[in-house]
Amino acid sequence: MPKDHTSSAPRRVLRLRRESQGFIIGSFLFGLAATRVYGDAVGPELDNITYFVGSLFFTIAGFVQLSLSGRPVPGAESHRIERYDWWAALIQFVGTLLFNVSTAVALIQGLNVEQDRVWGWSPDLFGSTAFLVASGLAVVATTDTDKLWDPHARNWRSTWLNMIGSVAFGVSAIAAFIVPGTDALENAAIADLGTFVGAVCFLVAALLMRPPHPRYSPNQASTRS
Repeated sequence: MPKDHTSSAPRRVLRLRRESQGFIIGSFLFGLAATRVYGDAVGPELDNITYFVGSLFFTIAGFVQLSLSGRPVPGAESHRIERYDWWAALIQFVGTLLFNVSTAVALIQGLNVEQDRVWGWSPDLFGSTAFLVASGLAVVATTDTDKLWDPHARNWRSTWLNMIGSVAFGVSAIAAFIVPGTDALENAAIADLGTFVGAVCFLVAALLMRPPHPRYSPNQASTRS
């Protein structure tokens, strides 16, 4: 869930582009893997690999975002927006690591249903919760920067798209709970739909926040962003 950082340094802009690209690729792969057509076409193993690779791109983008946030100095001089931005980036990065775990478990062979529920579903739920908390912190920071309702602000639209996506991921995680004593999900259709909707929201948010390449002038960039 990329944030709108302002800096004229080309190197920083390139890192922001990598952050955005990581979220774009990760979101695309999650959305693709969540579609029944793709899953039926490639089979469960390749579908799970798609999820796992997507989670790696999320983690790479989350790490770039965290490194760009820069931990604020404690004390009165630390602005609330800076603190909320940093905590949002940190919690989201932890969430991406948890998604690494949950998607990796899906690739491991030989797990019984109970093991899969404990080792796969739990980090998926906590990862979704981390995304939701991070989105909430980002909303607070955006409200301080712009205002609570400003649909014309690019940062505002991206932040709220991330919030909707995080809610959708949370619904998906709950629906993906494996019913004890069976190998069936609580609601497979809702689980897939929640993942797909969340991925689309994250994808659009990342596209909105993707900065123009630094070699372009502001006038050129406005036509390409």
